[in-house]
Amino acid sequence: MSGREEVLARLRAARGAQPPGPAEVPRDYRPAGAAVDLDLLVERLTDYRATVHRCAEPEVPRVVDTVLGGRRIVVPPALPRRWLPPSVTAVTDDDLTTAQIAATDGVVTAAAVAVAETGTIVLDGAPDQGRRVITLLPDVHLCVLRAEQVVAGVPDAVARLDPRRPLTWISGPSATSDIELNRVEGVHGPRNLHVVLLAP
Repeated sequence: MSGREEVLARLRAARGAQPPGPAEVPRDYRPAGAAVDLDLLVERLTDYRATVHRCAEPEVPRVVDTVLGGRRIVVPPALPRRWLPPSVTAVTDDDLTTAQIAATDGVVTAAAVAVAETGTIVLDGAPDQGRRVITLLPDVHLCVLRAEQVVAGVPDAVARLDPRRPLTWISGPSATSDIELNRVEGVHGPRNLHVVLLAP
């Protein structure tokens, strides 16, 4: 018996009898359908250094004006124009180049779903959310979120989403840390995330 065979024989003996197949993994430990806590979503987003504005839909233009007034912004093709105040110069993304998008000061989008437990907002590339690139290059991302789009946990979000769509999961502004653990914001996306949570 070679050294290799002896080592393998000892390992087999130490492990003992093996089960006939892989163990069954329980999948009912985290069902969808839990109650939604909007305050928890706000708390999580704030922890991630996002700014949350709670208001009714008619107040959205006022919030956009406060955050982006006097600036040039990019918007997806189907964003409701009633959300935009006259103080912003809105450029619709009709296949803008990356240079044109990067030259804007911010972006305003809608969202597909948000997860209260994790403070995560998901965009799925729908016409009111646009291409992923428009949410990565501008310095400010203002995302309008309806209360009914908020779910309790990740299983609830996955149940609502179409996996064939381009999904972007956002948890706060873009941030990373260097080797000395110094936080740097804006490296992989916007430095500032504003979430407008519309009252139910």
